[in-house]
Amino acid sequence: MEEGFLFKAFSEQASADWKLALSNQLIPSDFLKIEEHLIYNLYSGKPFYPSVDHIFRSLELTPLNDVKCVILAQDPYHQPNQAMGLAFSVPTDVKIPPSLRNIFKELEADLMIDTPKNGDLTSWANQGVLLLNSILTVSDSLPLSHQKLGWEQFVKIILTSLSNQKSFVVFVLWGKPSQAFSDCIDESKHVIIRGFHPSPLSAHRGFFGSKPFSKINRTLLAHGKLPIDWRLNP
Repeated sequence: MEEGFLFKAFSEQASADWKLALSNQLIPSDFLKIEEHLIYNLYSGKPFYPSVDHIFRSLELTPLNDVKCVILAQDPYHQPNQAMGLAFSVPTDVKIPPSLRNIFKELEADLMIDTPKNGDLTSWANQGVLLLNSILTVSDSLPLSHQKLGWEQFVKIILTSLSNQKSFVVFVLWGKPSQAFSDCIDESKHVIIRGFHPSPLSAHRGFFGSKPFSKINRTLLAHGKLPIDWRLNP
């Protein structure tokens, strides 16, 4: 991999409006520390996830102009074949991870939607749900291994741009790590839904029963926006 491959990947994957919005705030050198870490991973025989051609997938499937809701997670799944560049989402042929299984349980309890048969959340992304991780890469079997390399600053730029340029967005921040990004969001314009993370460690402390999906749709409707069809297998 040559120097600048992350900036090139961003330029190739992100939608035109994301590139325009972020063009004055990003330069190739912003990604250098992350690139050095990813290259070191490869040379040391340690894979990272997702693949380079999926790192900015969320900015490809959900253009800035289409964003109605942001679900902010922490970092990608750290086992092979799971991460696909969309927070919480896994490919159709991959076993549904525990946190996503809990999300589906709450989805069924909240909206009486049948539990999806797979964990691919692409249809949500296509409806304006930005499925964003605050750290966009991870080393194999090492959660949070790419923390403080520069991804968090990149995501702050994304959230700040959304807050400044959009008239209204619902921001869903599950867990304290996601809620730490609330300073990027102008709450006089936007709505933040804060709650417990859906992981097995915290779901029973308040995620279950929080009804976030109906809350998101009611909020969107109240602001003249179409609701999200949360069904994955309609």
